[in-house]
Amino acid sequence: MSVDGYIDDASPERLRLSTEADFDEVDELRASCDAILVGAGTIRADNPRLLVRSPERQQRRLAAGHPAHLRKVVLSTSGDLDPAARVFTTGDAGCLLYVADHAAEAARHRFAGTAGVEVVAAGAPDLDRVLADLARRGVRRLLVEGGGAVHTAFLTRNLADELRLAIAPFFVGDARAPRFVHPAVFPHRPGQPMRLVSARNVAGMAVLHYVLREEQ
Repeated sequence: MSVDGYIDDASPERLRLSTEADFDEVDELRASCDAILVGAGTIRADNPRLLVRSPERQQRRLAAGHPAHLRKVVLSTSGDLDPAARVFTTGDAGCLLYVADHAAEAARHRFAGTAGVEVVAAGAPDLDRVLADLARRGVRRLLVEGGGAVHTAFLTRNLADELRLAIAPFFVGDARAPRFVHPAVFPHRPGQPMRLVSARNVAGMAVLHYVLREEQ
């Protein structure tokens, strides 16, 4: 995010916040996870692929008996997304699309011809149901990459174990732009702060690593 908490600006073009060094660290983090999760807004705004970029990391995953890329997870109330979006048509581990119960039938019809995409009815969707289903499918380490509504949902429900926050050295200063989180009541407040594990300079970006929930 920017210094003032924005994850994009309000222009039609995507704002580049990260440096190549930060992208590489995120790629390493992706390679260490079982699945990666984003919301429908991220798909519509960015059309991401959500792949492991490094061929060496892909080979490392394959050697360990895993797909080269992560399983993709998308949350969407309506399921009204383009089946040709890159998140659904790239990678080798498939995509789980969690939608509201009332939208499941229409979403299954929409994605009937898209290989590797499974539509799952999950309440509104409900995060507890989503996470329980992912656990049943063998997902133990989930990387949540956004956007703001998804961040807010996970953090307000205290469902995240760790937070990696990369801060770009500039301001956006536009109230129309999307923020890292939405206004909400968060469990980590002045009387119950997160625990800072490390603060590093990564090619000019401040990368902060917090623990939100201690291991039991």
